[in-house]
Amino acid sequence: METVPNGRQGQLAMEEAAIESRKLGQHISQQFDEELDDIRNKVLTMGGLVEKQLSDGLKALMTSDSELGRRVVDDDHRVNALEVEIDEECTQVIARRQPTASDLRIVVTIIKTITDLERIGDEAEKLGRFAAELADTGGSVDEGMLLGVQHLGDHVRRMLHDTLDVFARLDADTALRVANEDVQIDPEYDAVVRQLITHMMEDPRSIRGVLSVLWCVRALERVGDHSRNICEYVVYVVEGRDIRHTSLEQVARTLGKDADKK
Repeated sequence: METVPNGRQGQLAMEEAAIESRKLGQHISQQFDEELDDIRNKVLTMGGLVEKQLSDGLKALMTSDSELGRRVVDDDHRVNALEVEIDEECTQVIARRQPTASDLRIVVTIIKTITDLERIGDEAEKLGRFAAELADTGGSVDEGMLLGVQHLGDHVRRMLHDTLDVFARLDADTALRVANEDVQIDPEYDAVVRQLITHMMEDPRSIRGVLSVLWCVRALERVGDHSRNICEYVVYVVEGRDIRHTSLEQVARTLGKDADKK
C-alpha cells in the first residue's frame, strides 16, 4: 500500500477544500441568480396587472362604464399585495446574500421599481373611481373634450408598456428613449387641461364632470412621471449611474462618450 507524505496529504486536502469551496460558491451563485430571476418575474407580473388596470381605467372613463371603473378600484389590492410580497423577498435576499456591486443595484432597483408601479396602480385606481362616480351621478363631458384625454391616455399607456419591456430586457439605450417620452407627455397634459378649463368657463353646468376628468388627466400625467423613474432605474442597473435630476440629453452624451472610449 502506497503511503502519501504528510506534506503531500496537506496539499491534497487543501486542493480538495478549494474545489469544494468553488462548487459551493457556484451553487450559492446559481441559487442567488434563480432568486433574482423569480423576483424579477414577479415584478413583471405586477407590471402586467398595473398595465391592465391603467387600460381598464381609461376605458371606463371613455365609455362611462361604472362597473368596469369599480373593478379597477377593487383590483388595486392585488397590486398592493404583490408590492409587499416582493419587498419582503428583496429584504430577505439582502439579509441572506449580502449582495454587492451590480447584484445590489438590481435589488435596489427592484425595490424602487415596485414602489413606482404601486403608485401607477393608485393613479389607475383614480381613473376607475372617478369614471364610476361620473357615470353614477349622471355627469357628462362633451365627447370632443375627451378626444384629447384619449390621446394622452394612449400615449401614457404605450410609455408604460415600453417601460416594462425595457425593465425586462435591462436595455439602457432604449430606457433613455422611453424616458424622453415624458417630455412629450407634459405639453399634451397642459393642452388638455387648458381645453377642459375653457369648456367649464363656456358651460358652467359641466363644472362637476369636467373637474373629475381633470383629476383623471392629472393621474395620467403622473403615470408618465413614474414610468420615467423606472427607466432611470434601468440605466442605473446597467451603467451604474444615478441619472435622476439630470437632463436626458446630458446623460445620452455622457454615455455616448463612455461607449466611444471602450
